[in-house]
Amino acid sequence: MSLPVGASGPDALPAPTHKVYAVCKSTHHNAAVEGGSTSPMVTFAAARCCSGVVCRECYSRVVLPRLIQGGMGAGVSGWVLAREVSSLGQLGVVSGTALDSILVRRLWDGDPGGHLRRAIAAFPSREIARSVLDRYLRADGSIGGGRRYKLAPLLRAPLKPERQGLLVLANFVEVFLAKEDHDGVVGINYLEKIQLPTLPSLYGAMLADVDVVLMGAGIPAEIPGVLDRLSHHLDVSISLDVLEAGDQKFELRFDPRSIGLGNGVADLRRPKFLPIVSAATLAKALLRKSPGGIDGFVVEGPIAGGHNAPPRGPLHLSERGEPVYGERDVVDLEQMKALGVPFWLAGAYASREKFAAAVAAGARGIQVGTAFAFCEESGLDPELRRRFLANLALGDGDVFTDPVASPTGFPFKVAELVGTLSEEAAYGERPRLCDLGYLRRAYRRADGTLDYRCPSEPVDDYVRKGGRAEDTVGRKCLCNALVTNIGMGQRRADGYEELPMLTAGDDIACVRAYITPDHLSYRARDVIESLLPSA
Repeated sequence: MSLPVGASGPDALPAPTHKVYAVCKSTHHNAAVEGGSTSPMVTFAAARCCSGVVCRECYSRVVLPRLIQGGMGAGVSGWVLAREVSSLGQLGVVSGTALDSILVRRLWDGDPGGHLRRAIAAFPSREIARSVLDRYLRADGSIGGGRRYKLAPLLRAPLKPERQGLLVLANFVEVFLAKEDHDGVVGINYLEKIQLPTLPSLYGAMLADVDVVLMGAGIPAEIPGVLDRLSHHLDVSISLDVLEAGDQKFELRFDPRSIGLGNGVADLRRPKFLPIVSAATLAKALLRKSPGGIDGFVVEGPIAGGHNAPPRGPLHLSERGEPVYGERDVVDLEQMKALGVPFWLAGAYASREKFAAAVAAGARGIQVGTAFAFCEESGLDPELRRRFLANLALGDGDVFTDPVASPTGFPFKVAELVGTLSEEAAYGERPRLCDLGYLRRAYRRADGTLDYRCPSEPVDDYVRKGGRAEDTVGRKCLCNALVTNIGMGQRRADGYEELPMLTAGDDIACVRAYITPDHLSYRARDVIESLLPSA
Protein backbone atom coordinates (compact mmCIF):
# COMPACT_ATOMS: atom_id res chain seq x y z
CA MET A 1 0.00 0.00 0.00
CA SER A 2 1.48 3.34 -1.01
CA LEU A 3 0.41 6.46 0.87
CA PRO A 4 1.17 10.13 0.05
CA VAL A 5 4.07 11.63 1.92
CA GLY A 6 2.79 14.51 4.01
CA ALA A 7 3.45 16.65 7.04
CA SER A 8 4.11 14.91 10.34
CA GLY A 9 3.52 18.03 12.45
CA PRO A 10 2.78 21.74 12.23
CA ASP A 11 6.39 22.64 11.48
CA ALA A 12 7.21 19.85 9.03
CA LEU A 13 7.47 20.51 5.31
CA PRO A 14 4.68 18.68 3.51
CA ALA A 15 5.52 17.05 0.22
CA PRO A 16 5.23 19.70 -2.51
CA THR A 17 2.68 19.23 -5.30
CA HIS A 18 2.31 20.66 -8.78
CA LYS A 19 -0.72 22.61 -7.56
CA VAL A 20 1.37 24.34 -4.92
CA TYR A 21 4.01 25.27 -7.47
CA ALA A 22 1.36 26.72 -9.74
CA VAL A 23 -0.36 28.89 -7.14
CA CYS A 24 2.72 30.09 -5.26
CA LYS A 25 2.27 33.87 -4.91
CA SER A 26 5.07 34.78 -2.53
CA THR A 27 7.36 37.72 -3.20
CA HIS A 28 10.35 35.37 -3.42
CA HIS A 29 8.55 33.08 -5.86
CA ASN A 30 7.57 35.94 -8.12
CA ALA A 31 11.14 37.25 -8.08
CA ALA A 32 12.41 33.80 -9.00
CA VAL A 33 10.00 33.44 -11.91
CA GLU A 34 10.40 36.98 -13.25
CA GLY A 35 14.07 37.52 -12.51
CA GLY A 36 15.43 34.22 -13.77
CA SER A 37 19.04 33.56 -12.81
CA THR A 38 19.49 37.16 -11.62
CA SER A 39 16.74 37.01 -9.00
CA PRO A 40 17.84 37.53 -5.37
CA MET A 41 18.99 34.67 -3.19
CA VAL A 42 17.00 34.01 -0.02
CA THR A 43 17.47 32.11 3.22
CA PHE A 44 15.85 28.74 3.73
CA ALA A 45 13.40 30.11 6.32
CA ALA A 46 12.38 32.99 4.03
CA ALA A 47 11.71 30.56 1.19
CA ARG A 48 8.98 28.78 3.15
CA CYS A 49 6.38 30.77 1.37
CA CYS A 50 3.23 28.75 0.59
CA SER A 51 1.71 27.42 3.79
CA GLY A 52 5.15 26.27 4.83
CA VAL A 53 6.11 24.76 1.47
CA VAL A 54 9.39 25.54 -0.25
CA CYS A 55 8.54 25.40 -3.95
CA ARG A 56 11.02 24.48 -6.68
CA GLU A 57 11.69 28.01 -7.92
CA CYS A 58 12.23 29.40 -4.44
CA TYR A 59 14.36 26.50 -3.29
CA SER A 60 16.67 26.87 -6.27
CA ARG A 61 17.66 30.24 -4.81
CA VAL A 62 18.03 29.21 -1.19
CA VAL A 63 21.38 30.20 0.30
CA LEU A 64 22.74 27.38 2.45
CA PRO A 65 24.23 28.16 5.88
CA ARG A 66 27.89 29.11 6.17
CA LEU A 67 28.65 26.28 8.60
CA ILE A 68 28.25 22.64 7.57
CA GLN A 69 28.53 19.92 10.19
CA GLY A 70 30.39 17.18 8.35
CA GLY A 71 28.87 13.79 7.70
CA MET A 72 30.67 11.22 9.84
CA GLY A 73 29.98 7.53 9.49
CA ALA A 74 28.88 5.22 10.49
CA GLY A 75 26.23 6.84 12.69
CA VAL A 76 28.55 9.34 14.40
CA SER A 77 26.68 12.17 12.73
CA GLY A 78 23.30 10.62 13.36
CA TRP A 79 19.90 12.24 13.47
CA VAL A 80 20.34 13.58 17.00
CA LEU A 81 23.43 15.61 16.08
CA ALA A 82 22.11 16.75 12.70
CA ARG A 83 18.81 17.86 14.21
CA GLU A 84 20.57 19.88 16.89
CA VAL A 85 22.88 21.60 14.41
CA SER A 86 20.05 22.32 11.99
CA SER A 87 17.79 23.67 14.71
CA LEU A 88 20.57 26.13 15.54
CA GLY A 89 20.53 27.50 12.00
CA GLN A 90 23.41 25.59 10.42
CA LEU A 91 23.52 22.65 8.00
CA GLY A 92 23.23 19.45 10.02
CA VAL A 93 24.26 16.35 8.09
CA VAL A 94 23.48 12.71 8.81
CA SER A 95 25.84 10.07 7.55
CA GLY A 96 24.23 7.79 4.99
CA THR A 97 26.82 5.04 5.49
CA ALA A 98 25.45 1.66 6.65
CA LEU A 99 22.10 3.13 7.69
CA ASP A 100 20.36 -0.14 6.90
CA SER A 101 22.57 -2.05 9.33
CA ILE A 102 22.24 0.69 11.92
CA LEU A 103 18.45 0.59 11.66
CA VAL A 104 18.50 -3.20 12.03
CA ARG A 105 20.69 -3.02 15.14
CA ARG A 106 18.66 -0.23 16.73
CA LEU A 107 15.52 -2.30 16.20
CA TRP A 108 17.28 -5.40 17.52
CA ASP A 109 18.08 -3.37 20.64
CA GLY A 110 14.36 -2.76 21.06
CA ASP A 111 14.17 0.80 19.68
CA PRO A 112 14.74 2.61 23.00
CA GLY A 113 12.54 5.69 23.17
CA GLY A 114 10.40 4.51 20.25
CA HIS A 115 11.95 7.03 17.86
CA LEU A 116 12.38 4.59 15.00
CA ARG A 117 8.82 3.35 15.19
CA ARG A 118 7.57 6.95 15.22
CA ALA A 119 9.43 7.63 11.98
CA ILE A 120 8.46 4.27 10.45
CA ALA A 121 4.80 5.08 11.11
CA ALA A 122 5.18 8.03 8.70
CA PHE A 123 6.76 5.93 5.94
CA PRO A 124 4.61 5.81 2.78
CA SER A 125 4.60 2.00 2.43
CA ARG A 126 2.94 0.07 5.23
CA GLU A 127 3.99 -3.19 3.61
CA ILE A 128 7.73 -2.38 3.72
CA ALA A 129 7.44 -0.93 7.22
CA ARG A 130 5.66 -4.00 8.59
CA SER A 131 8.08 -6.40 6.90
CA VAL A 132 11.12 -4.69 8.48
CA LEU A 133 9.53 -4.47 11.92
CA ASP A 134 8.43 -8.11 11.84
CA ARG A 135 11.90 -9.25 10.85
CA TYR A 136 14.14 -7.11 13.05
CA LEU A 137 12.29 -5.51 16.00
CA ARG A 138 12.83 -7.24 19.33
CA ALA A 139 10.49 -5.94 22.00
CA ASP A 140 12.80 -7.04 24.81
CA GLY A 141 15.89 -5.66 23.03
CA SER A 142 19.41 -6.94 23.56
CA ILE A 143 20.92 -3.98 25.35
CA GLY A 144 23.92 -4.94 27.43
CA GLY A 145 26.84 -7.30 27.05
CA GLY A 146 26.89 -10.57 25.19
CA ARG A 147 24.68 -9.52 22.31
CA ARG A 148 24.61 -10.95 18.83
CA TYR A 149 22.89 -8.86 16.21
CA LYS A 150 20.84 -10.25 13.37
CA LEU A 151 22.41 -9.35 10.02
CA ALA A 152 20.70 -8.01 6.93
CA PRO A 153 21.65 -9.95 3.77
CA LEU A 154 24.85 -8.76 2.11
CA LEU A 155 24.35 -6.30 -0.73
CA ARG A 156 24.60 -7.84 -4.19
CA ALA A 157 23.59 -6.60 -7.62
CA PRO A 158 20.81 -6.66 -8.54
CA LEU A 159 19.33 -5.85 -5.15
CA LYS A 160 16.32 -7.89 -4.17
CA PRO A 161 13.09 -5.95 -3.50
CA GLU A 162 13.26 -6.64 0.26
CA ARG A 163 16.81 -5.28 0.40
CA GLN A 164 15.82 -2.18 -1.56
CA GLY A 165 12.93 -1.60 0.80
CA LEU A 166 15.17 -1.80 3.86
CA LEU A 167 17.55 0.76 2.35
CA VAL A 168 14.76 3.14 1.42
CA LEU A 169 13.21 2.87 4.87
CA ALA A 170 16.49 3.28 6.77
CA ASN A 171 17.39 6.48 4.95
CA PHE A 172 13.85 7.81 5.31
CA VAL A 173 13.92 7.21 9.07
CA GLU A 174 17.26 8.97 9.63
CA VAL A 175 16.28 12.07 7.67
CA PHE A 176 12.74 12.15 9.06
CA LEU A 177 14.04 12.21 12.64
CA ALA A 178 16.72 14.79 11.81
CA LYS A 179 14.05 17.13 10.39
CA GLU A 180 11.57 16.87 13.26
CA ASP A 181 10.43 19.96 15.16
CA HIS A 182 12.48 22.68 13.45
CA ASP A 183 12.67 24.66 10.22
CA GLY A 184 16.37 24.17 9.55
CA VAL A 185 18.28 22.57 6.70
CA VAL A 186 19.23 18.87 6.85
CA GLY A 187 21.68 17.08 4.57
CA ILE A 188 22.81 13.50 4.09
CA ASN A 189 26.32 12.39 3.18
CA TYR A 190 27.22 9.38 1.03
CA LEU A 191 30.42 7.83 -0.26
CA GLU A 192 30.61 7.32 -4.01
CA LYS A 193 32.83 4.29 -3.41
CA ILE A 194 29.90 2.52 -1.71
CA GLN A 195 27.75 2.11 -4.80
CA LEU A 196 25.36 -0.79 -4.19
CA PRO A 197 23.04 1.00 -1.72
CA THR A 198 23.20 4.45 -3.38
CA LEU A 199 20.03 4.57 -5.48
CA PRO A 200 17.43 3.30 -2.97
CA SER A 201 19.22 5.26 -0.23
CA LEU A 202 18.85 8.52 -2.14
CA TYR A 203 15.19 7.84 -2.75
CA GLY A 204 14.55 7.14 0.93
CA ALA A 205 16.21 10.39 1.95
CA MET A 206 14.18 12.29 -0.65
CA LEU A 207 10.93 10.72 0.59
CA ALA A 208 11.76 12.34 3.94
CA ASP A 209 12.35 15.67 2.16
CA VAL A 210 16.11 15.89 2.62
CA ASP A 211 17.39 19.36 1.71
CA VAL A 212 20.96 18.61 0.62
CA VAL A 213 22.87 15.56 -0.61
CA LEU A 214 26.66 15.55 -0.18
CA MET A 215 28.90 12.91 -1.71
CA GLY A 216 32.64 12.27 -1.60
CA ALA A 217 35.18 9.46 -2.03
CA GLY A 218 34.86 9.37 -5.79
CA ILE A 219 33.52 11.24 -8.80
CA PRO A 220 29.71 11.40 -8.50
CA ALA A 221 29.02 12.69 -12.02
CA GLU A 222 25.82 10.66 -12.47
CA ILE A 223 24.12 11.71 -9.24
CA PRO A 224 22.59 15.04 -10.39
CA GLY A 225 20.62 13.25 -13.10
CA VAL A 226 19.57 10.58 -10.61
CA LEU A 227 18.20 13.22 -8.23
CA ASP A 228 16.26 14.81 -11.08
CA ARG A 229 14.57 11.53 -12.02
CA LEU A 230 13.94 10.37 -8.45
CA SER A 231 12.12 13.62 -7.75
CA HIS A 232 9.53 12.35 -10.27
CA HIS A 233 9.63 8.77 -8.86
CA LEU A 234 11.20 7.53 -12.11
CA ASP A 235 13.52 4.58 -12.60
CA VAL A 236 17.23 5.40 -12.35
CA SER A 237 20.59 3.81 -13.04
CA ILE A 238 24.28 4.42 -12.44
CA SER A 239 27.39 2.70 -13.75
CA LEU A 240 28.79 0.01 -11.47
CA ASP A 241 32.56 0.00 -11.13
CA VAL A 242 33.64 -3.60 -11.73
CA LEU A 243 37.17 -4.96 -11.53
CA GLU A 244 38.41 -7.12 -14.41
CA ALA A 245 35.35 -6.07 -16.44
CA GLY A 246 37.19 -5.56 -19.72
CA ASP A 247 34.77 -4.08 -22.25
CA GLN A 248 31.70 -5.36 -20.42
CA LYS A 249 29.54 -2.66 -18.83
CA PHE A 250 27.53 -3.08 -15.65
CA GLU A 251 24.77 -0.94 -14.18
CA LEU A 252 22.85 -0.59 -10.96
CA ARG A 253 19.14 0.08 -11.43
CA PHE A 254 16.31 1.12 -9.15
CA ASP A 255 12.64 1.73 -9.85
CA PRO A 256 10.56 2.94 -6.88
CA ARG A 257 7.42 1.49 -8.43
CA SER A 258 8.90 -2.01 -8.37
CA ILE A 259 8.64 -1.99 -4.56
CA GLY A 260 5.24 -0.31 -4.40
CA LEU A 261 6.37 3.30 -4.05
CA GLY A 262 5.88 6.41 -6.17
CA ASN A 263 2.56 5.50 -7.77
CA GLY A 264 -0.02 8.28 -7.91
CA VAL A 265 1.75 10.57 -5.45
CA ALA A 266 3.17 14.07 -5.72
CA ASP A 267 6.63 14.77 -7.05
CA LEU A 268 9.41 15.14 -4.50
CA ARG A 269 11.51 18.23 -3.95
CA ARG A 270 14.87 17.75 -5.63
CA PRO A 271 17.60 18.35 -2.99
CA LYS A 272 20.62 20.49 -3.58
CA PHE A 273 23.76 18.52 -4.44
CA LEU A 274 27.22 19.27 -3.04
CA PRO A 275 30.03 16.98 -4.22
CA ILE A 276 33.06 16.75 -1.94
CA VAL A 277 36.22 17.36 -3.97
CA SER A 278 39.95 17.73 -3.39
CA ALA A 279 40.87 19.64 -6.55
CA ALA A 280 39.49 22.53 -8.58
CA THR A 281 39.98 20.51 -11.76
CA LEU A 282 37.59 17.85 -10.48
CA ALA A 283 35.02 20.48 -9.56
CA LYS A 284 35.28 21.99 -13.03
CA ALA A 285 34.87 18.58 -14.67
CA LEU A 286 31.77 17.81 -12.60
CA LEU A 287 30.18 21.12 -13.55
CA ARG A 288 30.85 20.40 -17.20
CA LYS A 289 29.32 16.93 -17.00
CA SER A 290 26.28 18.03 -14.97
CA PRO A 291 25.26 21.53 -16.09
CA GLY A 292 22.77 23.00 -13.65
CA GLY A 293 22.80 19.94 -11.44
CA ILE A 294 25.46 20.95 -8.91
CA ASP A 295 24.74 23.60 -6.30
CA GLY A 296 28.21 23.95 -4.77
CA PHE A 297 31.20 22.01 -3.49
CA VAL A 298 32.84 21.02 -0.25
CA VAL A 299 36.59 21.34 -0.82
CA GLU A 300 38.32 18.92 1.52
CA GLY A 301 42.04 18.98 2.31
CA PRO A 302 44.12 15.92 3.27
CA ILE A 303 44.13 16.78 6.98
CA ALA A 304 40.39 16.21 7.35
CA GLY A 305 39.20 13.13 9.24
CA GLY A 306 37.99 9.86 7.75
CA HIS A 307 38.97 9.02 4.20
CA ASN A 308 41.31 11.34 2.31
CA ALA A 309 42.03 11.59 -1.39
CA PRO A 310 45.39 9.95 -2.21
CA PRO A 311 48.31 12.29 -2.97
CA ARG A 312 48.70 13.19 -6.62
CA GLY A 313 51.56 11.44 -8.33
CA PRO A 314 53.66 8.56 -6.94
CA LEU A 315 52.99 7.61 -3.33
CA HIS A 316 55.75 8.61 -0.91
CA LEU A 317 55.59 7.89 2.81
CA SER A 318 57.02 9.94 5.65
CA GLU A 319 59.37 8.43 8.24
CA ARG A 320 56.26 7.79 10.29
CA GLY A 321 54.66 5.89 7.40
CA GLU A 322 52.04 8.46 6.38
CA PRO A 323 51.35 9.61 2.81
CA VAL A 324 53.25 12.75 1.89
CA TYR A 325 51.17 15.50 0.32
CA GLY A 326 52.76 18.28 -1.72
CA GLU A 327 52.01 21.44 -3.65
CA ARG A 328 50.00 19.53 -6.26
CA ASP A 329 47.54 18.60 -3.51
CA VAL A 330 46.82 22.19 -2.50
CA VAL A 331 43.49 23.35 -3.92
CA ASP A 332 43.67 26.49 -6.05
CA LEU A 333 41.02 28.70 -4.43
CA GLU A 334 41.21 31.27 -7.21
CA GLN A 335 40.14 28.56 -9.63
CA MET A 336 37.34 27.56 -7.27
CA LYS A 337 36.11 31.15 -7.12
CA ALA A 338 36.19 31.38 -10.91
CA LEU A 339 33.72 28.48 -11.19
CA GLY A 340 30.96 30.76 -9.95
CA VAL A 341 29.32 28.35 -7.50
CA PRO A 342 29.46 28.38 -3.69
CA PHE A 343 32.07 26.28 -1.94
CA TRP A 344 32.88 25.38 1.64
CA LEU A 345 36.39 24.58 2.90
CA ALA A 346 36.98 21.49 5.05
CA GLY A 347 39.98 20.20 6.97
CA ALA A 348 41.33 22.09 10.02
CA TYR A 349 39.04 25.12 9.76
CA ALA A 350 37.52 24.74 13.23
CA SER A 351 38.36 28.18 14.60
CA ARG A 352 36.78 31.60 14.22
CA GLU A 353 39.97 32.94 12.65
CA LYS A 354 40.14 30.18 10.03
CA PHE A 355 36.44 30.55 9.37
CA ALA A 356 36.98 34.24 8.60
CA ALA A 357 40.01 33.41 6.46
CA ALA A 358 38.00 30.92 4.44
CA VAL A 359 35.30 33.48 3.72
CA ALA A 360 37.94 36.07 2.86
CA ALA A 361 39.41 33.59 0.36
CA GLY A 362 36.07 33.39 -1.44
CA ALA A 363 34.43 30.43 0.31
CA ARG A 364 30.79 30.49 1.30
CA GLY A 365 31.84 28.98 4.62
CA ILE A 366 33.40 25.91 6.19
CA GLN A 367 32.63 22.27 6.97
CA VAL A 368 33.65 21.01 10.41
CA GLY A 369 33.68 17.37 11.46
CA THR A 370 36.10 16.54 14.27
CA ALA A 371 34.84 19.18 16.72
CA PHE A 372 31.31 17.82 16.34
CA ALA A 373 32.37 14.16 16.41
CA PHE A 374 33.12 14.22 20.14
CA CYS A 375 30.26 16.43 21.37
CA GLU A 376 27.43 15.05 23.50
CA GLU A 377 24.98 14.82 20.60
CA SER A 378 27.26 12.70 18.41
CA GLY A 379 26.52 9.03 18.01
CA LEU A 380 29.82 7.84 19.50
CA ASP A 381 29.55 5.33 22.31
CA PRO A 382 29.62 7.51 25.46
CA GLU A 383 32.32 5.52 27.23
CA LEU A 384 34.53 5.40 24.14
CA ARG A 385 34.13 9.16 23.74
CA ARG A 386 34.92 9.76 27.41
CA ARG A 387 38.10 7.67 27.27
CA PHE A 388 39.38 9.46 24.20
CA LEU A 389 38.58 12.92 25.57
CA ALA A 390 40.25 12.05 28.89
CA ASN A 391 43.46 11.24 27.03
CA LEU A 392 43.13 14.35 24.92
CA ALA A 393 42.63 16.60 27.94
CA LEU A 394 45.89 15.28 29.39
CA GLY A 395 47.81 16.15 26.22
CA ASP A 396 47.66 12.70 24.62
CA GLY A 397 45.65 11.69 21.58
CA ASP A 398 47.28 11.29 18.20
CA VAL A 399 45.97 10.80 14.67
CA PHE A 400 47.76 8.66 12.08
CA THR A 401 47.01 8.81 8.37
CA ASP A 402 47.10 5.11 7.55
CA PRO A 403 47.78 4.48 3.85
CA VAL A 404 46.50 0.88 3.92
CA ALA A 405 43.88 0.54 6.68
CA SER A 406 40.88 1.18 4.44
CA PRO A 407 39.83 -1.53 1.98
CA THR A 408 39.01 1.29 -0.46
CA GLY A 409 42.68 2.06 -1.02
CA PHE A 410 42.14 5.65 0.15
CA PRO A 411 44.25 6.90 3.07
CA PHE A 412 42.27 6.82 6.31
CA LYS A 413 42.74 8.81 9.51
CA VAL A 414 43.01 6.61 12.61
CA ALA A 415 42.79 8.16 16.08
CA GLU A 416 45.05 6.23 18.44
CA LEU A 417 43.49 4.82 21.61
CA VAL A 418 44.22 1.77 23.76
CA GLY A 419 41.71 -1.01 23.29
CA THR A 420 40.88 -0.18 19.70
CA LEU A 421 42.04 -1.45 16.32
CA SER A 422 44.55 1.41 16.23
CA GLU A 423 46.78 -0.96 18.22
CA GLU A 424 48.71 -3.39 16.07
CA ALA A 425 48.27 -6.23 18.57
CA ALA A 426 44.49 -5.75 18.70
CA TYR A 427 44.35 -5.71 14.91
CA GLY A 428 46.37 -8.93 14.75
CA GLU A 429 44.03 -10.72 17.15
CA ARG A 430 40.88 -10.03 15.14
CA PRO A 431 39.72 -13.03 13.09
CA ARG A 432 39.27 -11.85 9.50
CA LEU A 433 35.63 -11.78 8.53
CA CYS A 434 33.51 -9.76 6.09
CA ASP A 435 29.86 -9.92 7.13
CA LEU A 436 28.71 -6.33 6.51
CA GLY A 437 30.45 -5.91 3.20
CA TYR A 438 29.91 -2.25 2.32
CA LEU A 439 33.47 -1.83 1.06
CA ARG A 440 33.58 -4.99 -1.04
CA ARG A 441 34.46 -4.46 -4.70
CA ALA A 442 32.56 -6.11 -7.50
CA TYR A 443 34.65 -8.12 -9.94
CA ARG A 444 33.83 -10.04 -13.10
CA ARG A 445 34.21 -13.81 -13.07
CA ALA A 446 35.41 -15.70 -16.12
CA ASP A 447 31.80 -16.57 -16.97
CA GLY A 448 30.79 -12.90 -17.03
CA THR A 449 28.87 -12.91 -13.74
CA LEU A 450 29.66 -10.75 -10.71
CA ASP A 451 31.16 -11.64 -7.38
CA TYR A 452 32.63 -9.51 -4.60
CA ARG A 453 35.87 -9.35 -2.66
CA CYS A 454 37.36 -7.22 0.09
CA PRO A 455 41.05 -7.04 1.04
CA SER A 456 40.11 -7.21 4.73
CA GLU A 457 38.30 -10.55 4.37
CA PRO A 458 40.16 -13.85 5.01
CA VAL A 459 43.27 -13.84 2.84
CA ASP A 460 42.60 -17.25 1.28
CA ASP A 461 39.11 -16.13 0.24
CA TYR A 462 40.45 -12.92 -1.26
CA VAL A 463 43.14 -14.71 -3.25
CA ARG A 464 40.69 -17.40 -4.40
CA LYS A 465 38.58 -14.60 -5.88
CA GLY A 466 41.50 -13.24 -7.89
CA GLY A 467 42.93 -10.74 -5.42
CA ARG A 468 46.59 -10.42 -4.55
CA ALA A 469 47.73 -11.49 -1.09
CA GLU A 470 49.94 -8.41 -0.75
CA ASP A 471 46.86 -6.19 -1.02
CA THR A 472 45.49 -7.64 2.22
CA VAL A 473 48.41 -6.54 4.40
CA GLY A 474 47.34 -4.00 7.00
CA ARG A 475 43.73 -3.84 5.80
CA LYS A 476 41.20 -3.36 8.57
CA CYS A 477 37.49 -4.12 8.65
CA LEU A 478 36.18 -0.57 8.76
CA CYS A 479 32.57 -1.67 8.46
CA ASN A 480 32.52 -3.53 11.78
CA ALA A 481 34.86 -1.11 13.53
CA LEU A 482 32.80 1.96 12.65
CA VAL A 483 29.48 0.53 13.82
CA THR A 484 31.25 -0.58 17.00
CA ASN A 485 32.24 3.08 17.51
CA ILE A 486 28.55 3.86 18.07
CA GLY A 487 28.01 1.05 20.56
CA MET A 488 26.70 -1.56 18.15
CA GLY A 489 29.59 -3.98 17.94
CA GLN A 490 28.91 -7.60 17.11
CA ARG A 491 29.68 -10.49 19.47
CA ARG A 492 30.53 -13.50 17.34
CA ALA A 493 29.67 -17.14 17.81
CA ASP A 494 33.27 -17.88 18.80
CA GLY A 495 33.09 -15.25 21.55
CA TYR A 496 35.14 -12.56 19.78
CA GLU A 497 33.76 -9.04 20.29
CA GLU A 498 34.38 -6.45 17.59
CA LEU A 499 36.61 -3.54 18.60
CA PRO A 500 36.12 0.11 17.66
CA MET A 501 38.49 2.29 15.64
CA LEU A 502 38.07 6.04 15.95
CA THR A 503 38.79 8.52 13.21
CA ALA A 504 39.47 12.24 13.52
CA GLY A 505 41.15 15.04 11.65
CA ASP A 506 44.75 16.11 12.11
CA ASP A 507 43.43 19.16 13.97
CA ILE A 508 42.19 17.00 16.85
CA ALA A 509 43.72 19.57 19.21
CA CYS A 510 40.78 21.86 18.38
CA VAL A 511 38.65 19.73 20.70
CA ARG A 512 40.77 20.71 23.70
CA ALA A 513 39.17 24.16 23.60
CA TYR A 514 35.93 22.59 24.84
CA ILE A 515 37.19 20.29 27.62
CA THR A 516 39.31 20.13 30.75
CA PRO A 517 40.48 17.05 32.72
CA ASP A 518 37.60 17.71 35.13
CA HIS A 519 34.97 18.43 32.48
CA LEU A 520 35.01 16.06 29.54
CA SER A 521 31.78 17.01 27.82
CA TYR A 522 30.54 19.76 25.53
CA ARG A 523 27.65 20.29 23.19
CA ALA A 524 27.14 21.05 19.52
CA ARG A 525 25.93 24.51 20.52
CA ASP A 526 29.35 25.19 22.08
CA VAL A 527 31.07 24.36 18.80
CA ILE A 528 28.73 26.56 16.76
CA GLU A 529 29.01 29.53 19.11
CA SER A 530 32.80 29.28 19.14
CA LEU A 531 33.00 29.30 15.33
CA LEU A 532 30.43 31.79 14.17
CA PRO A 533 31.70 35.37 13.84
CA SER A 534 30.70 37.68 16.67
CA ALA A 535 27.65 39.82 15.98
